[in-house]
Amino acid sequence: MAEKTKKAEAKKVEKTSAKKTTEKSTTTKSETKKNNMLSDLSSVNKLRLLYELQILDSNIDNIKTIRGELPLEVQDLEDEIMGFDTRIKNVVHEIKEIESNIAQRKIGVEKAKNLITKYEEQQKNVRNNREFDSLSKELEYQGLEIELHEKTIKELSAKIKEKKKEIEATKAMAADKKVALGDKKHELSEITSETANDEKALVVRANEIKNLIEPRLLTAYNKIRHNARNGLAVVTVKRDACGGCFNKIPPQRQLDIKLSKKVIVCEYCGRILVDADFANE
Repeated sequence: MAEKTKKAEAKKVEKTSAKKTTEKSTTTKSETKKNNMLSDLSSVNKLRLLYELQILDSNIDNIKTIRGELPLEVQDLEDEIMGFDTRIKNVVHEIKEIESNIAQRKIGVEKAKNLITKYEEQQKNVRNNREFDSLSKELEYQGLEIELHEKTIKELSAKIKEKKKEIEATKAMAADKKVALGDKKHELSEITSETANDEKALVVRANEIKNLIEPRLLTAYNKIRHNARNGLAVVTVKRDACGGCFNKIPPQRQLDIKLSKKVIVCEYCGRILVDADFANE
């Protein structure tokens, strides 16, 4: 009975393993088929897709430029306000510690006063001068202790006043920053609401095109865009020169670019070059 159960379990494991292998094989074939389809695109179509992607990415960049430094300014203001809140909490904690110290000092004053009362009573019942002198010294010492405690209490109380003034000043600065933050957020919200739909449509279309470009080309495009100062990875030929770095392009190379039979990059800046007619399509 046990052997039959083991055999059944072994068959079940084999079927599951075979199913996973089939699914993996199907996925791999699907990905390979997709990559082959992308590779089969003509060079001119690849260049058109790259150029369209560049136009979309440039438009997205323009929208981000309209927003400008506002997102960073909002973040900076939020960080500053958070810093002010943290500073206030720290100062409040310091005040509590000082108040605790003052409370301990006041207890010390009361103890010293109680001892003084005790020693004064004892002085009335001394039997000799030595005991009287000893108690007099203790009374003097406790008097000095009271003076020291009271002086420290006075200094600590003054420090609390300074700390409270610091809290008020920090709250005032935080309030100003909160007003500025509200204005910046409102400004950013207005700009974002005006461009949100356009940006969303551009991003959707850009992602669609990215799925049509073979991974190798897309990786190269992203790398060039990342390294380019103005974010241009694909440029047209303008007045016999590269539209990115403006260096002259030899006539034969211009002819190759116009034919669009292969992907050609600028030998100076590395940008992908396309025919000027692409801009008119």
